[in-house]
Amino acid sequence: MHIETSLSNMVAIVTGGNQGIGRSIALALAGAGAKIALAARSTDKLDAVRNEIADMGVAAFSFPTDLAEENQIAGLMKDVIDHFGRLDILVNNAGTGFFGPLEESTTSQWDDIMTVNARGPYMLCREAIQHLRKQKLSFIVNIGSVVSVKGYPDQAAYSASKHALLGMSKSLAKEVHKDNIRVHAVCPGGVHTEFATNARPDLDTSVLIHPDDIADIVLFLVTRRGNSVIDEIYVRRSASTPWA
Repeated sequence: MHIETSLSNMVAIVTGGNQGIGRSIALALAGAGAKIALAARSTDKLDAVRNEIADMGVAAFSFPTDLAEENQIAGLMKDVIDHFGRLDILVNNAGTGFFGPLEESTTSQWDDIMTVNARGPYMLCREAIQHLRKQKLSFIVNIGSVVSVKGYPDQAAYSASKHALLGMSKSLAKEVHKDNIRVHAVCPGGVHTEFATNARPDLDTSVLIHPDDIADIVLFLVTRRGNSVIDEIYVRRSASTPWA
């Protein structure tokens, strides 16, 4: 398999790039030379990540974006193309969740989770395809979860949204295959982020997956240039049961 170690001249959008997995992915792609467009609803940490990347000598810009707003997603894509002139990699990483019994949840909580975790990536993919197909080879990486394929108590809405994201990824991969756009799904178990510890405060954080581990996998996927393609990657904690 041919491996392209440099992403020089390529442009990547990373949603939820202000912290956690998104920050690690953005730094990993930048480390390989990609120019980075950081998008997140919360801007408090977005500029800090942008500065980290700039200190690496790589171009990066932050684009405050609410994935619940269709006009902001269209605006993000326009701004990225206006600024960088191209798009090669889209990483749909931003996510939200409500954790508790379904009967205690509200419709607005359900709608918010589905909007950010499923509807937002759908709209981003839709807007990105026309630009991605202009490249010889381009990538969409959707960050799912172990609950893309499993269900746990108190995570019904979150699980539904991640199932939706995986289902969309499978269909979209077939649609854009002819355009040399590769669609990957990465589905990790518990990752040591603020989001995960809020969801599962019972977990021992010392055995959680590190965000950099997920970033390494994303970098692995987007540097493949040969004839073999990995569609899905499931990542478990080393302390959890194999093949469970």
